This record gives sequence, C-alpha cells and structure tokens, in this order.
Amino acid sequence: MSTQRAPFREIFGWAMFDFANSSYTTVIVTVAFSVLFPKLIVGDEREGNFLWSMALSTSLLLVALSGPVLGSLMDFSAAKKKFLFASYLLTVTATAALYFVTPGAVALCFILIVLSNFGFSVGENFTSAFLPDLGPPEELGKISGLAWGVGYLGGLLSTGLVMFLTTPHDASNLEGVRLIGPLTGGFFLLAGIPTFLLLKERGTPRALPPGESYLGAGFRRMKQTLRELTVFRDLIVFLFSFFFSYAGLSIVISFAFIYGDQVIRWSPSSQVAMFVLTNISAAVGAWIFGYIQDRIGDKRTYSITLVIWMVAVVLLWGAPGLTDWINATLGTQWRAERVFLSIGALAGLCLGSTQSAARAIVGVFSPESKAGEFFGFWGLFGKLSAIFGLMSLGFLQIHLGLQGSILLCVLFFFISLVIAFFVDEKRGRAMARQHAGE
Repeated sequence: MSTQRAPFREIFGWAMFDFANSSYTTVIVTVAFSVLFPKLIVGDEREGNFLWSMALSTSLLLVALSGPVLGSLMDFSAAKKKFLFASYLLTVTATAALYFVTPGAVALCFILIVLSNFGFSVGENFTSAFLPDLGPPEELGKISGLAWGVGYLGGLLSTGLVMFLTTPHDASNLEGVRLIGPLTGGFFLLAGIPTFLLLKERGTPRALPPGESYLGAGFRRMKQTLRELTVFRDLIVFLFSFFFSYAGLSIVISFAFIYGDQVIRWSPSSQVAMFVLTNISAAVGAWIFGYIQDRIGDKRTYSITLVIWMVAVVLLWGAPGLTDWINATLGTQWRAERVFLSIGALAGLCLGSTQSAARAIVGVFSPESKAGEFFGFWGLFGKLSAIFGLMSLGFLQIHLGLQGSILLCVLFFFISLVIAFFVDEKRGRAMARQHAGE
C-alpha cells in the first residue's frame, strides 16, 4: 500500500474510468434498457422483469467465478492495465452491438446484456485494484469518493446525451432506440482513453516456476490466499456485511426506474427529473462522505449510509400513501411522483457513498502485494450478493408485486449494519501493514 499520494494526473486518470463506465451502468442497467427490455423487447412486464434479473445475475455469476482467479493473475503478472483494457473492449463492443436488438429478439438482447455486464462488472474489480497504490490509507476514502462522484457526472452527461438523441423510447421510434447501445459504447470508449494514458502499472512480474502457466499460477495463488484469508479476520467480516448491503443496492440500481414506471406510473418528465436529481445528489454525496470518511473513519461512514438507506427505502415503498397523507394534512394536490422524486434525491446521497466507502475499506484492509486478489474476492462477494438480491426480488415480485417486494432491501441493509458492528477497523489496518511485504 502506498505511503504517499500519487500525482494528481494519475488520480485523475483513474477517476476517469469511473466517469467512463458510469455510462454503461446508468444508461443500460438503470435508465434505458431496464425499462425497454420488459416493455418493448419482451412485451410482458412481469416476465420481462424476471428475465432482466436472470440476465444480470448470469453475468454476475460469471464474474463471481472468475474474479478471484483473474485477481491472482493480475498480481502475479503485474498486468492490471492489460486486464482492465480487455474488460473495457468487451463492454464497449457488446454494448454497441445492442444496435441489432429489435422487439422480440429476447435471446440476442439477453446474451448481449450478459456479455456487456460481465465486462463492466469485472472491470470494476480491475480498476478498484489500483486504489491502494494511489495514496496512504487515511486518504483512500477521499480518493475513492472523488472518483465515484466523477462517475456520476459521467452517468449524467452520457445519459443526457443518449436521451436527447434517442427519445421517445417506444415502438414509434425503433431506429432511435437502436442507437442507445452504440452511443453508450462510444461514450465509454472515448471517455476511458485518459485512464490508459495516465494510470501507471506498479509492481514487478514474478517469474513462473518451471513448467507452470500463468493460469496455473493464478489458481495456485488463489488457493494460497483462501488459506490465508482467515488471518484477515476483519476483511472477511466486512465482506459479509458488504454482501448484504450490495444485495440491497443491486435491487435499487436495477429496479429504481422500473419501480417508477410500473408502481408510481410517473411521467417522462419525472423520469428525467429523477435521473438528474439522483445523479447530482449521488455525486455530491460521494464527495462529501469521502471527506467525512477520512475524518470519522471508514466503518462509521459506511454504517451511517446504511441507516439512511433503510429510511429511504421505507419512504419509497410508502410514497403513494405518504402522498395521500400529505395532501390530506396540508390541503395540497401533490402527485405521488413528486414525493417519489424528493425521496429519490435523499437516497441518491448514499447511492455512491456506500459503494465508495466499501471500496476504500477493502483498499485499507488489503496488503499491496495482494490488492488484485482481495479486490477479486470483493468482486466475488459483490457479484454473488447482486445475484442473491436480484433473484430474490425477481421471485418475490411475482407473488407480492414490485411495491411490496422492495421492502426486502430494508432487511438486507439492516443485516449488513449488524455484521459491520463486528469489524475492528484498527485491527484490519494493522493486519494489512503487517503483511505489506509479502
């Protein structure tokens, strides 16, 4: 782990990958294709919601199975930039290929979402593995928060561009809808260039033992790390906490706009307003909580965001009833979508900060020589949790409907908060320093 902050240009280059890849998660996963897939491609909301969960879950399962091995390979070969570049090209290519998806082409869309989301998700692991090299432990929260905030600005800019050029998103404008993938892939391609120009590859490749391949070395290192993980007690406990928090977050990220469309029945203008408000509040929240994190501690900041999430999800679930109560009490004529927008802005403050805080905690608890491997396990827990969360909601909403099922997030955030209580931050930092030279 670095004891000095990297030059600003390198931190900027690293943050630009968050700026670039946010175009994918915002446009494809959250705003556009998450709504288009069930309504336009599949033609049935409940079946489409379930298949959307399946597509995302399949890609995340692939990441979960490959992440730790790929992390071991990166550390052994000191080739993090090469791995990151490969994931970048896969995401850009598969996203651009969504141009060929038309109504009824469910299988093709499913495959392209699996491929593109795999590239995006494994790329998150790769880029996060650079974090411990960019500054001392006491500044990683700030650096991570800066990048996450910049990422939301990238999501805001890319989605604004795509929405402006492709609206309306319905059967009357199929040619416009087909451009969503190429425009998003093109934005990711161009915005990601500074990362590969400015970010440095640190570390020294290790010589392969006679007769062993890099893949074999990766599996061997992963098995060794699995045996050693019990030493890093606080990292393991935190990863279980992260498992449940990200299960809740994955539902919010993947279904927020579906919820607005199917439960709140919002207008197109409210959809745009929600997107703008949540991205701005998420960027501000990531920056503010990044500075707070370096002052009050990583775990405490992470826990505060979980409490805010529990309150926000309950309010989102109760938005229709809350709207009726406000109107009856104040004599107003608010619509549910207005209340939903207000709550969304509150939730947005923690949208980036929870994930940024978690990334910084893993960075602080990771010895430099094992950063790729440990972030591979971070990715493993995150992706398995997303599968768990998405599939749980997918099955639950078939029986209870989407509105009732959303309360599942509150349970996940509460369990995460309880587990985080048992993380000893000082001990986790000390263990990372003790093993720094391995």
